Amino acid sequence: MVLINQIKPKHQPRAKRRIGRGGKRGTYSGKGQKGQKSRAGAKFYSEQRAAILKIPKRRGVGFKNSPQKFKHFSVSVNLDSLEKIFKSGETVSLKSLLSRKLVNKLSGKLPLVKVLAGSKKFGKKLYFVGIELSAKAKEAIIAAGGAVR
Repeated sequence: MVLINQIKPKHQPRAKRRIGRGGKRGTYSGKGQKGQKSRAGAKFYSEQRAAILKIPKRRGVGFKNSPQKFKHFSVSVNLDSLEKIFKSGETVSLKSLLSRKLVNKLSGKLPLVKVLAGSKKFGKKLYFVGIELSAKAKEAIIAAGGAVR
């Protein structure tokens, strides 16, 4: 019966030959003469490392120093585009804007929507709920007979 401690490998693993031991490689062991490539120790400064060092460290729970654009993002919508899509007397809310694909979610989060006055004259009676408006857009909506809640 053969025991596990009696098993030997079929071929012995060949040891890596180190350079600079004995003859056959010459004075400089295949490294040539002076210069950065002939020296011992760390080689060239990695491009990958340089790129990593340019990125700020991610400290704190939830990485509080991450850019603001990933925390909240806002979308501006013109009254011109609302006039094309909504019928007179309808309510404009965040849900209605999402359903009509004027606004999209970013990584599962709803955007902050602000309605801006367009270049054309606004003439539809629309009701706005829970949406930020610019001063000119608010004037145009009220002038057209709409309301802001």
